[in-house]
Amino acid sequence: MDHGPLTGRVAGAPISWGVCEAPGWGVELPPSEVLAQMAALGLAATELGPTGYLGPDPASVRRTLATHGLGLVGGFVPVALHFAAEVDLAPTVAAMRTLAEAGADVAVLAADAGPTGYDRKVSLDDAEWARLLHNLDRVRAEASALGLRTCLHPHVGTAIESRDAVIRLLRDSDVGICLDTGHLAIGGMDPMELVASAAGRITHVHLKDVRLGTAKAVAEGAVSFLDGVRSGLFAPLGQGDLDIAGVVVGLERAGFTGWYVLEQDTALSAPLGEREEGPEADVRRSMEFLWETVVPALDGADHGGPDGA
Repeated sequence: MDHGPLTGRVAGAPISWGVCEAPGWGVELPPSEVLAQMAALGLAATELGPTGYLGPDPASVRRTLATHGLGLVGGFVPVALHFAAEVDLAPTVAAMRTLAEAGADVAVLAADAGPTGYDRKVSLDDAEWARLLHNLDRVRAEASALGLRTCLHPHVGTAIESRDAVIRLLRDSDVGICLDTGHLAIGGMDPMELVASAAGRITHVHLKDVRLGTAKAVAEGAVSFLDGVRSGLFAPLGQGDLDIAGVVVGLERAGFTGWYVLEQDTALSAPLGEREEGPEADVRRSMEFLWETVVPALDGADHGGPDGA
């Protein structure tokens, strides 16, 4: 079905089905079930998910995706950038090589704050900023050699989370940005502010809606990120408090031609029963919002083409 400028540019993510790399996150559904549901919903591609989830090697990942008629957009690559002047990039390069050989286009980097989950708040001093920016350039050079684009994902519990950190990153680096509507909001930045001020820097988008009351509790540390997710922090598009339509329309009018990934973080506490409504239903609601609300709002907008570039 033709959905105008968004046709072929909307992807899924395993975390929308509760599949996450964080320890103790919850029940993990098998790839065959998740990918079959993605394909049935009409998604064009997926992000990789946790290392090994879609297969032990790039060839296996390609075969798994081909079975379901899906492409690979990219993947989440956390890397500790600010701890040392010359961070060991071997694990990061290995992760990015897997992405490249499996057919991905983009490495979605995050400034890892260490092995403490997503509830640590980090405030970098000038020396740490200098190390982060230097190591970020090193990662970007390695990614480019592998044929990958890179973007930095402001993310809860990482070194780039707050509005101030995002603004400084935009000022001190020319790295592309992954606009994640939910994580920006939790970090105190209205996604529309980033669209208005730096649309040209946005190379990849994670779309999720947010219940701002729960987001405030997570930001203040009253609720852990995982508990926030379990209590409905993220909502299907159009059912939270963010202006998702405004974000997409603003980006399209600015000439954005990349991917929109439906990434509504979910945590499953138990296997799904046969009659239980699972994550697929929320992804379907998000897609219906895109087709029924956002696409009509794009009528007359100056937008880029569906090449995913």
